[in-house]
Amino acid sequence: MSGKSGLGEAGAALLRGRLARIVARHGGDLSELVHIALEDGREAMVKNGPAPDAEGEMLEAIAAAGAPAPKVIAMNGDVLVMEVLEEGGGAHSASASLGRALKTLHAERGERYGWHRDFAFGRVAIENGWADDWPAFWGERRLLTSVRHVDARLARRLESLAADLSNRLPARPAASLLHGDMWAGNVVAAGGEVTGLVDPASYYGHAEVDLAMLTLFGGPCEAFFEAYGPLEPGHEERRPIYQLWPALVHLRLFGSGYRSMVERFLSAAGV
Repeated sequence: MSGKSGLGEAGAALLRGRLARIVARHGGDLSELVHIALEDGREAMVKNGPAPDAEGEMLEAIAAAGAPAPKVIAMNGDVLVMEVLEEGGGAHSASASLGRALKTLHAERGERYGWHRDFAFGRVAIENGWADDWPAFWGERRLLTSVRHVDARLARRLESLAADLSNRLPARPAASLLHGDMWAGNVVAAGGEVTGLVDPASYYGHAEVDLAMLTLFGGPCEAFFEAYGPLEPGHEERRPIYQLWPALVHLRLFGSGYRSMVERFLSAAGV
């Protein structure tokens, strides 16, 4: 499978149909996405990526929790075929709806922290092994996994923070179902309502992780927080600790331009 044509053909084959039309869509930095139409009139979105079948399972979990997500039509280890969502406006145009959607998603709870399989952002592995202690999970599965990929100075600061997480993070917050890559680009909306949360990297963890990611590049407006509801005491102090993970991912994937972001969050966390 190569290029948009191969991706479209792979999707059509999974749907047991003949491809009539294909349009390339933006699938992010780590995957390809196409909109296909079949000769019988059916339409679908087809995506590849590190683990399309794992992503499909996550979308199904989000939908089962009652939050908006595209319906998974078919999937295998190479491609994910989803329904075509109505769209006509970004996350900012649907702030209140997004607040309600995340509140619904985070109300879905697990018994432990993690997920039943690992995932990845491109070459950056996402380790999701189950844990009962949240600070240990965040330190071992998120922060310390980057130590060998950064210079010694950053590594020491990460290790110092990880060693002190038991004093900074709650030991047993509710294990909420997380989107896991919650930024405005992964929200599809139309008419002021969210029609789908897409491109997840889901697992069970502290709900503040999604909220911290959502504010990484500028936060949602007040309508979002009014719809989501009150945040836990101390959330502002925890936010840079949770923002460190996506900042580290950006540093590892896209290079030194993101080093200052990582350093800013470390400094905000007091290390």
